[in-house]
Amino acid sequence: MEEDAGKLIHDEWTDTSLVDYNRSGVPLVEIVSEPDMRSAKEVIAYLEKLRTIIQYLGASDCKLQEGSMRADVNLSVREVGALQFGVRTEMKNLNSFKAIARAIEGERARQIELIEEGKEVVQETRRWDDNKEASHAMRSKEDAKDYRYFPEPDLVPIVISDEWIAEVRKRQPELRSEKLERYKKEYDIPQYDAEILTNSKHVADLFEEAAKLCGKPKKVSNWLMVDMMHLLKEKGMESEDITFSAKNLVSLINLKEKGVINGTVAKEVFEKIFTEDVEPEKYVEAHGLKSVNDDGALEEVLKKVIANDPATVEAYRAGKEKVLGALVGHAMKETKGKANPALLKEKLKEML
Repeated sequence: MEEDAGKLIHDEWTDTSLVDYNRSGVPLVEIVSEPDMRSAKEVIAYLEKLRTIIQYLGASDCKLQEGSMRADVNLSVREVGALQFGVRTEMKNLNSFKAIARAIEGERARQIELIEEGKEVVQETRRWDDNKEASHAMRSKEDAKDYRYFPEPDLVPIVISDEWIAEVRKRQPELRSEKLERYKKEYDIPQYDAEILTNSKHVADLFEEAAKLCGKPKKVSNWLMVDMMHLLKEKGMESEDITFSAKNLVSLINLKEKGVINGTVAKEVFEKIFTEDVEPEKYVEAHGLKSVNDDGALEEVLKKVIANDPATVEAYRAGKEKVLGALVGHAMKETKGKANPALLKEKLKEML
């Protein structure tokens, strides 16, 4: 446990730094791992698991880019078969998992190159520049004594009892592994879906609230797994950046289920929910997006489509049922995508 000393803001291109003392004194917990990871892949797996646990405990949102979770990487290389660890270096300024992986690969290559050239690896702290994908020395660190460790005379030893630990353990919330198993049983969703949904506590909470509101967990899961994940990737966002409400997602699901809007419109509305958390009913009403389900209106559209494409109509009547899709497409275009495709197809078959 320690206190934040402040924040350095680095200008990546002019190699200058500013010091921000606004968060000085903020309490920090430093978790030090044993040197038992052998690749960038293992490091990221460890950090992802650690982040998930901390998020589920409610201790932090663990946003690396905002500094609420940070990682420094100590790395050394050794020849195959060697028992003793090589000289290590410490990598700083790592604010994303991708940067951590790149820094590990970059430092590994740098140390190997030094050794193969007959040079020595110096124990030091290095700063990783993710834009330039390179590192440079910040300060030397020959040994632990350089830290000037000494006992703090005003802090007495703290003894933690087994009873207190047991009490804390009882208050521990449902962690990811438990939630994952419960999702599969309670919501009857596949392992893959459960893994994606529980990977972020924020997404898991959103899913559970929406599933409770509408009683259709698989429908909720589909929107989160497909459309939400697509938008997160497209916009370069993290799961913790999601701001839309479960209530508006459920409202969208209900509108589509009742046939008020079709699938194409639903996707358009979901994107507005994702970015602005709009109320689906009001948005659909204001933009005239309700599906055209009136029999009379659909019949007029289909009469026009049939009259404008006699060749396709004849092909269908001659037994080529696949061409029906082209006629439905024409009808959807006429209704500006507002009609129900299934209803159009059914009505078209009747008329033909």
